Amino acid sequence: MKKFIFIFLLLTVFQSTQSQEKQQKIDTLEVHHLLEEVIIIGKKRKEVDNKRYIKPLSTLDQFLEESSKITMIKRGNYAWEPTINNMLSDRISVTIDGMQIFGACTDKMDPITSYVDVSNLEKVAIFSGQHGNENGQTIGGAIDLKLDKSNFTNFESELITGFDLGYESNAHTQIIGTEVNYSNKKFFLNTDIINRKADNYFDGNNNEVLFSQYNKYNFSAISGYKISSKEKIGATFIYDKATDVGYPALPMDVSLAKAIIGSLSYEYLNSSSFINSLEAKAYANSITHVMDDTKRPNVPIHMDMPGWSDTYGFYIKAKAKKNKHSFLANFNGYYNKSLAEMTMYPANSKEMLMFMLTWPDVRTFYSGIYLEDNITINKNTSAQVSTRLGFQNNRITSNFGLGSLQIFYPNLKASKNRFLPSVSAQIIHKNKLFTYTTSIGYGERAPSVSEGYGNFLYNSFDNFDYIGNPNLKNEKSLEFNTKIEYQNKKFSFSIENTLFSISNYIIGKINTNYSPMVIGASGVKIYSSLNSVLQYNTSLSTLYKFNYSFSTKASISYNYGKEINGDNLPLIAPLSYKINLNYKKNLFTSKLEIIGAGTQKNYSILYGEDKTKNYTVLNFDAGYKFYIKNNLLIVKSGIENMFNTYYSTYADWNNIPRMGRNIFVNLSYILK
Repeated sequence: MKKFIFIFLLLTVFQSTQSQEKQQKIDTLEVHHLLEEVIIIGKKRKEVDNKRYIKPLSTLDQFLEESSKITMIKRGNYAWEPTINNMLSDRISVTIDGMQIFGACTDKMDPITSYVDVSNLEKVAIFSGQHGNENGQTIGGAIDLKLDKSNFTNFESELITGFDLGYESNAHTQIIGTEVNYSNKKFFLNTDIINRKADNYFDGNNNEVLFSQYNKYNFSAISGYKISSKEKIGATFIYDKATDVGYPALPMDVSLAKAIIGSLSYEYLNSSSFINSLEAKAYANSITHVMDDTKRPNVPIHMDMPGWSDTYGFYIKAKAKKNKHSFLANFNGYYNKSLAEMTMYPANSKEMLMFMLTWPDVRTFYSGIYLEDNITINKNTSAQVSTRLGFQNNRITSNFGLGSLQIFYPNLKASKNRFLPSVSAQIIHKNKLFTYTTSIGYGERAPSVSEGYGNFLYNSFDNFDYIGNPNLKNEKSLEFNTKIEYQNKKFSFSIENTLFSISNYIIGKINTNYSPMVIGASGVKIYSSLNSVLQYNTSLSTLYKFNYSFSTKASISYNYGKEINGDNLPLIAPLSYKINLNYKKNLFTSKLEIIGAGTQKNYSILYGEDKTKNYTVLNFDAGYKFYIKNNLLIVKSGIENMFNTYYSTYADWNNIPRMGRNIFVNLSYILK
């Protein structure tokens, strides 16, 4: 561990030295949050910039892959699981407009990002480490999906409608959507509905990847009413339903994944008072997720695995400003119910069904307060300090479920309390063309429902059944971060290093005292804690503008993750890179992109990984905007995986191959 801390410090010193040698004069740079990245998805049809992304009608998963901080774990062609700093969903926080939502699948087949669509969203805010703890506890970071809300107009009324059509050749994906947005001086209403339907896709060897189809509907309505010049209320409603979803990397598919999400909010704005902003929101959501294997051939024993997750919550957020201090306080809480079942159907109908609670009706109550102070030290230097203190109670309400876990933990009580502190601090200094940032953070998280209370959860990645451990200690993380940025009119670059030292690291360990429930499983693992692990991430990104029309951008990243005894951690990304050349001329845009990764050599055999080969993939897209009187037609087309490369990455569950060559066309027509 000392060796890697030394390397971390050496890189930091090297960055500072190199940067100081190249300083040039420039106007004061705008101070910004070091560890926040924002992906702009789109405003409600008022300002359309031809979407600089490859596909305007991309799935949200594809948009998230544009982020330098996020990698998506793929189990099929739908519902990819986002990771931040090579940490899976148990270690990160994902919210929708600050609302806590929890998936209902024990196999992580329904991440929160699968229950919204790009048509619902304005932007995605991505935070690294403890800088993402505003909405809840985290270790690796946070994603907040910001809903797209129209502003009130300054005239009587405005009506904007839009129609979207998309087609992709590989899986015969069809996309159709429409939206209607109305606003006046006191009221606005945004509505949209979209359907995405895909067949099985084909890999780079032109082989059909079976059970990779899906069908998804999403509807949203977002409204606001202005009570006075300083007060407004709002309401949101999202209904998302996916059916016939295949997961080629898993032994089961999904017949239904459904979410109902709603909220009511109040907001007060007064720039002349000490408290210049106050927002209160109450929300509720209900998730239903049904796994089954009825369409799979040669199944030894059929089973159904439905799950339900209901969450009720609130937050009260206030912003204030005094002299050189900008304050933020967020008091929030939620109550979640997680229940999942498994029923096995023997081939002999005369035999009894086998029933099990895989999540034993766990009720989670959480309440916490977040405090932040942004301090302007002088015109070149600013600082930020933040802290969150949370209280969490888990309670098993099913006597049957409690009894099942007491087989493994005879003294287990139904209820358990935890206190969860976190704190972070950063300082930002600007010197001519350079911005230097240093950050430190400490945080704790509680075990997830699966880690604490799961009962024989099968993991096809390493072929083991997993049993939860309610006696686990809080996972604790100490993190360090440095970042150096340089920017002039034509050229910019940034170098970032992040080091995590995590104790009580939660992961499954083999237990030979128990036999697996799933036929063919290699054994049983019980969630346990490693004393210490080390994770290190470094990245370099550059941007160069040749002229108004041409620019190029490149990035490269390296990741490291090991236990203190030297064993590799699972799902740590190898060396990866991305290079693109952009062209813009009037209403025409295009991009040529190269993405790739080196060979994954530091893989974990213990947790089911194997070696993945290096790969390079080429993508191209082009788009044009047509103005038809006051209306607008946007056409975007392109080719993904142009040379039909056959490959899979470290993040592809059980080495399922990625999609081969794919030609897409997106059309958007906006009527004003």
